[in-house]
Amino acid sequence: MNKYIGAVLLLAIASCGNPSKDTAAVGDSTTVTTSVVGKSVSLKDPTVQDIFAGYIVLKDALVTANEKDARVAASELSVKLKAYKGCESTALIANNIEAAKDLKEQRKEFTALSSDVIAMFKLADLKEGTIYVQHCPMANNGNGGDWLSVNKEIKNPYYGAEMMECGAVIQELTVINQQVK
Repeated sequence: MNKYIGAVLLLAIASCGNPSKDTAAVGDSTTVTTSVVGKSVSLKDPTVQDIFAGYIVLKDALVTANEKDARVAASELSVKLKAYKGCESTALIANNIEAAKDLKEQRKEFTALSSDVIAMFKLADLKEGTIYVQHCPMANNGNGGDWLSVNKEIKNPYYGAEMMECGAVIQELTVINQQVK
C-alpha cells in the first residue's frame, strides 16, 4: 500500500512540476488579458474573436479564484455563445458556471465548457498568434482538464494558487498548423 501511495505522489509531483521558478503575482488581469488577446491572437471572424476574449476573461477569473468575476464573465460569455449558431448548448454550460454555488462547482463546469470551445477554436480561422491548449492531469479528481491560453506559461484555472503551475501545453494552434490541414 505504501508503494502505491508513493507512486501516486511521485506521479503527481512529476506531472505538476514546472521547471520555471517564476512567481508572478496574480491580480486582476481582465484588462491586461483583453489587450493581450487583441495583440497576440487574431481570429478572422470577429464574433469568434469576441467569444475567445470572453473565454480568456473567464479562465483568468478562475485562475485568480475570483468567484464573482467568474460569474460575470460566464454570463457575458453565455450571451456571446447564444448569438453564435451551433454554440447554444455551450452557452448553457456558461450559464451553469454563472449559477454555480461556489468556485469548486464553477471549475467543474469549466471542464465541459473548455472541451466545447477547444473543439471550436481548433476549427477557427486564426489570422495571427498562437492559442495554447493546456492540460492538468489532476483536475476533476484525477480525470484531467484542458483549457486555452494566450500564453505558454501555465496558470491553472482548476487549482489557481494551490497549484498554479500544474499542467502542460499539449497543443499549439497556429496559422501554420491550420494551413497544413
